[in-house]
Amino acid sequence: MIIDCDSCEMRNIACDDCVVTALLAAPPHGELADDETGALKVLADGGLVPPLRMQSPAERTQSRGLAAG
Repeated sequence: MIIDCDSCEMRNIACDDCVVTALLAAPPHGELADDETGALKVLADGGLVPPLRMQSPAERTQSRGLAAG
């Protein structure tokens, strides 16, 4: 997963409740490996950190299509 807060569709909407902000306190540019993404999900599911809110424009369009269908 590539983290690019500049292109995140949730930027300025969910930044305060995003694990990236919670852990790094600044919008980063970088990449997370699948195992790192999985580890963040486990921490978030356990209530230890906020979930990762990063959504690319394509992911957001997909999720809208799924919700509408």
